[in-house]
Amino acid sequence: MGIRGYPCRVRGLYDTPAAYRIDEAQAAAPVPPVEAVLFDFSNTLFRMIDARMWLRRVAAATGRAAETEREDFFEDTIAQIEQTGALPEVAAAQAGRDLDPRRHWEATFEWWRRVDFLRGRERAAYEQLSAPDAWVPYADTEPVLRELARRGLPVAIVSDFAWDLGVHLKHFGLDDLVAARILSYEVGAEKPSPEIFRAACDRLGVDPRAALMVGDNPARDGGAASIGARAYILPAEQRTGERGLRHVLGFLDRDED
Repeated sequence: MGIRGYPCRVRGLYDTPAAYRIDEAQAAAPVPPVEAVLFDFSNTLFRMIDARMWLRRVAAATGRAAETEREDFFEDTIAQIEQTGALPEVAAAQAGRDLDPRRHWEATFEWWRRVDFLRGRERAAYEQLSAPDAWVPYADTEPVLRELARRGLPVAIVSDFAWDLGVHLKHFGLDDLVAARILSYEVGAEKPSPEIFRAACDRLGVDPRAALMVGDNPARDGGAASIGARAYILPAEQRTGERGLRHVLGFLDRDED
C-alpha cells in the first residue's frame, strides 16, 4: 500500500513518543479502564478571582481603597497589566517561573513593577494572589470530585504552580478529595514533560495507561499522552459557572458498560 494507507511509515514522522511504548500483547488487548483521574488546577478545577476583586483587595491591603473609586481605574489598570505583560523582557522573565518559588516571585515582580498601581506594592499584590480564597472552585468541581471518591477512583492535581495548592483546597474543604498534588516546583519539571505526569501516576500507584488527564491546554495537558494516559481537553474559555467536568464521569460510565 502507498502513502494513503501509510503502513510504510517514515521513521520519526509518525513514531510514538519515546516516553511511551507498549508490547504486542498490550497493543492487541482491550484498552485498560480508567483507574485514576489527573486534573490540571488553574482554569480546570479552580479559577482565580475576578481581576477587579483582586485589585480591590490589593488596594484595601495597602491603604489605597480610594483609588479604586476613580473613573476608569479598573479598565486602565487591567489594560496596563496586559500591555506590560506583553513586553519582550517581561515575557522572557516568565519562562520557567513555575519551577521555583523565588523565580516565580522575581518574574512577577519584573512584571508588576511596570504597572503604576502595583509599583512599590508588589509584595502585597502577590500575597493577595496566593491567598487561600484568591482561587475558587468551579460549581461542578466538588460534585465531580466527590463522585470520583464515591467510585473509589483516586485523584491527583498535576499543575505548573509555584506554591502549594493545598491552601486553596483546604480553604474550600476539598483537600480530602485529592490524594496527591504534583507541582512543577517540587518535581523540577513543567507540563508537557513526561516526568510530571509519571510522578502523578507513581504517587497514585496506577499504570499510566489507566489514567485520565483533564485540563484546558492541549499543548501542556495533552502531554499526558506521551506516557500512555488518556487526555480530555476542556475548551480554553474563561468560565465562571460550571466548567463542564461532569463529562469526565460520562467517560467513566462508558468504561463500565
